[in-house]
Parts: sequence; C-alpha cells; structure tokens
Amino acid sequence: MKGLELSRGFYTEFGEPMLREKFPDLLSRAAAGLCGSGSECFGFDDDVSRDHDFEPGFCIFIPDDTDSRTEFLLERAYAGLPGEYMGFSRAKLSPVGGKRNGVIRIGDFFRRCTGFARGPESLSDWLSVPEYALSEAVNGEVFFDGSGEFSATRQRLSEMPSDVRLKKLAGQLLLMAQSGQYNYNRCLSHGDPAAAQLAVFEFVTATMHSAFLLNRRYMPYYKWSFRALRELPVLSDLAPLLEYLITTGNGEEFSSFKAETVEDIALSVIGELKAQNLSEAICGDLEKHAYSVNDRISDPGLRNENILCAV
Repeated sequence: MKGLELSRGFYTEFGEPMLREKFPDLLSRAAAGLCGSGSECFGFDDDVSRDHDFEPGFCIFIPDDTDSRTEFLLERAYAGLPGEYMGFSRAKLSPVGGKRNGVIRIGDFFRRCTGFARGPESLSDWLSVPEYALSEAVNGEVFFDGSGEFSATRQRLSEMPSDVRLKKLAGQLLLMAQSGQYNYNRCLSHGDPAAAQLAVFEFVTATMHSAFLLNRRYMPYYKWSFRALRELPVLSDLAPLLEYLITTGNGEEFSSFKAETVEDIALSVIGELKAQNLSEAICGDLEKHAYSVNDRISDPGLRNENILCAV
C-alpha cells in the first residue's frame, strides 16, 4: 500500500468525521491532505521506505490567524485518533505536533518549503528557491480545502514564471555544453578519467534539470530524480542513456560511445527546444542554444544577468 493511499483512507475514516464533529466552524477555512517532504508525498515510496516516517497520518492546514487555543485543541484531537490503521502504527506526536503530519499553519508550510509564507512572488524570490523545494510545496494530494486558500497557493506555485524558467533552462543548457560537449573529451585527453567522470555527472545533472524545465515540472530531490524523470511526458527516454553515462567507466571500451551518447542526448534536447519554439540556433552546439533561449527572456534586467545566475 502506498503512503498516499494509506493517508487518504485514514483521513476519510477518522480525520474527516473528527473535524466535522469537533471543529465544524473550521471546515470552511481549513484544508487537509498529505504534502511536503517524504517519498510518499511523491508516490515514490516502496517497501524500503517503510523503515521510517511511514504511518497513517495526514496534515491539517489551518489559516495563519487561527487562535492558539483552537490550534491546541485541534492538535490534541488529531493526536487522539486511532494509533493503528490497516496494520500500520502511527508515530507518537508531541503536544505541538509532528514534523511532517498533524496541524500546520498554511504560512508555516509554504515557508518551510520555499522560505516564503505564500511562496515566491518576485523574480528574485523565484530565483532563490531550489526546484526540489518547490516540488515539495506542490506535491502530494489535498483531500479537502474549505476556503480554497491552500490549493490556490499550490496552484500558483505549480509553474514558475516564464522568464525564470527560461533563465534556468539557459543556464542548464550551458552547463550541458561545457561539461558534456567540451570538458568530457578534454579531461580524457589530459589522461584524467576521474575528472572526465565528474564532467559526466555535471552533464547528467544539467540534462535532467533541462528535461524537467522543458516539461514545466520541478525536479525533486536527487534520490528521486530518476524515478520522476522516467514519468515525464517528453524526454523520459533519456533516462537509460543518462544512467549508462554515470554507471560506466571511461576506458577505451566506453569513452567513444559515451561521447556519442552525449551528442545523441544533446540532439534530443535541441529537438525539444525547437518543438517548443525556444531556440533559433541552427546547430548541435548547446552553448548557442543556451544563449538563444536567454534572448527570449522578456525582463531586460534578468535577461542581462549572467546566464548562470539561476543555476
């Protein structure tokens, strides 16, 4: 059983009746769901994941202006829900709530994920928040939202502003060019296979970021990034190629094919840039495509910033 399924069932059977019976006045203002950090919030949990932080629990998101007494009573009511469900035991909570589940003020949730009580708003705000953190702000599932406030903020944060996306994409494309198309072979020419493999890692990471940006999705924390990559609507077919690059050595039996693989990946990314009308460059050089993408940024201040300022 997946964590989201477990959480949803526990909320439906016990959480929702508790809220309706004991806190009817809060129903029009609160929300409930399972979102934030943890593999279960992404749907990536498995048997291994159950060794920690796996329990029948959910979050109750309350308005920031909720009085402290109501918050305390709600937290106590949440702690009083059954200690076991579907064969899984709940973690014990302190009187002020748990780390991931329990009662959370809406502003505190988004501040924890992004550093801002309502998420980033200005371009500079958006540039300061890592994509994995944004993914935690919008993942999971909302089971109930009385006012719609929590869901509206999640919806706004679900896609970064176009100029921010373009700046991040331009920077990642340039990193792909530098690490994969240029430095990989140079490191091998210098007789430094370890440095060559570092270049491969840089190329793979930048490629993954680019793929998520081209899908208008946030790349999650690195340990879940390949799972998420395989589920993308476009460029998911890059996953086995990228995995090959980072799991093979750089001896003569691998290096030539790896260099060819880098170019094949570059061509796939360039093809998607063209499909989305994001680059006017006509070549296989990712650096030229990076600057072409940067030229499409409408805000002059951001466009003229260093191309790597968003990575």
